[in-house]
Amino acid sequence: MNAWACLAIAIVAEVIATSALTASAGFTEPLPSVGVVIGYGIAFWFLSLSLKSIPVGIAYAVWSGVGIVLISVAGWALFKQSLDPAALAGMTLIVAGVMVINLFSRSVAH
Repeated sequence: MNAWACLAIAIVAEVIATSALTASAGFTEPLPSVGVVIGYGIAFWFLSLSLKSIPVGIAYAVWSGVGIVLISVAGWALFKQSLDPAALAGMTLIVAGVMVINLFSRSVAH
């Protein structure tokens, strides 16, 4: 499987696990708690697979940047958490940073 596809799966699994973490209410709700453990397990497994081809710094930058944006959107959509203009501006800068890394960094080619 392509390293970037593995990274994408890792990011989605991490966002699902983090959303379940919120729903687990401090691990007092069994089903979301199981989702946390399974989701993070899948996330780290696929992250480790992506690191066979993607440098760790690049993978982690993409993981964290995309993950921050996706979990913020999930929080807004699922848990009615608000996103003010400063949060939206910050997320825009994060996306811009990930794009700069992927489009212009020679490190990505390794």
